[in-house]
Amino acid sequence: MPETLTLQEKIKALPSQPGVYLFKDKTGAIIYIGKAKVLRNRVRSYFHSADSKDFKTRKMVPKITDLDWIVLPTEIEALVAEQDLVRHHQPRFNVMLKDDKSFPFLKITREPYPQMILTRRVENDGHRYLGPYTDVRRLRETLQVLHKIFPIRTCLYHITDETIAAKKHKVCLDYHIKRCLGPCEGLQSEADYQAMINQVTDFLQGRSAEIMKGLEKAMLEASANLQFEDAARIRDQFQSMRHYADRQAVISRKPVDRDVLNIDVASTYGVGVVMRIRQGRLLGKEKFDLVVADPDAMADNLYGFLKAYYTQADFIPGEVIVPLPTGGYEEIAEWLSEKAGGKVALIHPQRGDRVDQLAMARRNATLMLNEIKIKKSRRRELVPNSVERLQEDLGLEAAPRRIEGFDNSNIQGEHPVSSMVCFIDGKPRKSEYRKYHIKTVAGADDYASMYEVVSRRYKRVLDEKSPLPDLVLIDGGKGQLSMGKAALNDLGLSYVPVIGLAKRLEQVYRPGHAEPFNIAKHSAGLLLLRRVRDEAHRFAITFHRQVRSKKMTASVLDDLPGVGPKRLQAIWKVFANLEELAGSDADEIAKRSGIPISLAQLVKERAAKINRN
Repeated sequence: MPETLTLQEKIKALPSQPGVYLFKDKTGAIIYIGKAKVLRNRVRSYFHSADSKDFKTRKMVPKITDLDWIVLPTEIEALVAEQDLVRHHQPRFNVMLKDDKSFPFLKITREPYPQMILTRRVENDGHRYLGPYTDVRRLRETLQVLHKIFPIRTCLYHITDETIAAKKHKVCLDYHIKRCLGPCEGLQSEADYQAMINQVTDFLQGRSAEIMKGLEKAMLEASANLQFEDAARIRDQFQSMRHYADRQAVISRKPVDRDVLNIDVASTYGVGVVMRIRQGRLLGKEKFDLVVADPDAMADNLYGFLKAYYTQADFIPGEVIVPLPTGGYEEIAEWLSEKAGGKVALIHPQRGDRVDQLAMARRNATLMLNEIKIKKSRRRELVPNSVERLQEDLGLEAAPRRIEGFDNSNIQGEHPVSSMVCFIDGKPRKSEYRKYHIKTVAGADDYASMYEVVSRRYKRVLDEKSPLPDLVLIDGGKGQLSMGKAALNDLGLSYVPVIGLAKRLEQVYRPGHAEPFNIAKHSAGLLLLRRVRDEAHRFAITFHRQVRSKKMTASVLDDLPGVGPKRLQAIWKVFANLEELAGSDADEIAKRSGIPISLAQLVKERAAKINRN
C-alpha cells in the first residue's frame, strides 16, 4: 500500500474480507483497533452521518487521519489478532484491562518433573500458565493448600533421567517430612509425578470432587494392603481437600461449570468482575480495573472486557453468563468454543439462579467502582497543579503523581554510575532515591548503561511488589529513551509511560515518535520535568564524584605496610577524605578505625604529606 495515499483513498481501497483495522491520529499514534467480518463495510460505517453514532465514535472519528489494516482468513482469526494488537499498542479508544501485564499467574514448567511458580510474566516459552488471578492473598492461600495436599517439589533443580542416574541431587527436608516424594533421587517416577500435576490442574479448575473420590479409593486400598503409613498420608490429603472445598460457597443447585461476568463503569474507568463457578461452587472471584472510552457504550465495554479476559484465561467453562443480549456476538461464542476445545454457550439469562449470580457480580463491581471513585476524588483534591498540567501536556491517562527519573554519569568511561530519583506529587522523595554502579557495561556506553539500570530498577520493583511509577523520565534524547523503553518492554511493563528529556533544546520525546512533544516552554508541567531531570543529574554527578574521590584517595594508602583491604575499608568508613585524616592525630585515627597506634601514625604522616602537596 503506497504511503502517499490519503485517508479517503485508503478507505476506498479497503478489501471486502475479514481483518483488523487500525485508526491513527495526526501524530501517527494508534487510537483504535477493531476487527471486521468485512473490512470495507465496517470501516466505512464510521464515516457516515455522525448523528447516529455513540459518544466514543463521535469523539474518535475527527481525530482519525490515517488508517492501516491486516487481512485475515476468518473473523475468528481477526478477533484474536485484534486482542493481541490491543494489548500491545493500548489504544486510547479501546476497552482494556488496566495493568494487565502485572496479573499473577501460576506457571507449571515444561520439564519431566514440573515446578509450580507464582509469576507475573507470561511468555510464549512452552510452559503452562494458569490464571489470571487478581486476589493475590487468596492465591497464596490456595498454594499453601496445594502443597499440603500434593507433594509437589519446591526445589529449583532441573531433574532428568540423566541427573537422577548421575546422582547429582539429594533429597531435602521436604522429603523427610512427606512434603515431597523424592523425584530428584528417582524415588518417584515421572509418570506418577505427571499424574499428580494433572490432579493439581484439575483441582485449580474446580474438579476437586473427582480427585477426592480417587483419594478415598487409594486410601482404602492402602489400608487393605496394610500400608498404613501411606493410608494415613492419603487421609491427610483427603481431609485438607475436603476442608478447602467446604469453604467454597455453593451458589448453584446444579453441579455446573460457568463464569459469570458483569461490569460497572463511570467516566473513563470501570470495574469488571468474573465469578468462577465450578461444580456449583464459587471457586474464585476476580476483579479487573478497566479503561473505557464511553461509559454509556455498555455493550462495547462488556464485550471488550470479555475478549480481553479470555485472551489470557487458561480455562473456559461450558457457560459464560453476561448481562446483555448476545445477538450479533456469535463470533465471540465461536471463538470461545475454539479456544476451549469444546462447546461454549454465551448466555444472557432471563430467570433462575443465573440472574441472581449476575446481580451478585454487578453488586461486587459497583462496590469496587465506588471505592475507585472515592480514591480518585481524594487524589484530585491533593494533586498539585504542576502534576495535573503535566498530565494534560503528555496526554496521560492518569496523573503522574509518582515520577522516577534516571541519569548516567562517567568521565571517558571511568567509574560509570547511574542515579534514580523519585518525585511524588511534584516533590522529591529522597528516601526513595537510588544509586547504581554500572556492572555489565564496559566503557562509555550511555545507551547500554541506561538499559542496565532501568532493567535492574524495575526487576527489583516487580520482585518486591513495590509501587510502579506513573511516569518514567529518561535524561537524554531518543537513543537513551529507546533503551529505557526496551528495558521496560522486556520486563512486561510496556504500559508504564516513559519519556526522554533532551538537554540541548529541552525537548520531550516519546517512544516510537521522531518528533518531540509540543509543550509550551512556560508550562508548569515542563518545569516539573526539568526539576526531575536536573535532580537526577545532580544526584548522579554527586555519586560519581564520591566514587571517583574514594577510588583516588583509597589508592594513596595502598602501599603502606600493614594496610590491607580490611583496614583500608575501616579507615574510609569513618574518615571522609585525606584532609580529614591529615587533620586528626594518630590516637584519634587509631580509636575511630580500630587500627594499631603505630600504623595510625604512618597513615597520619602519609595523609599529611599528600595533603600538603
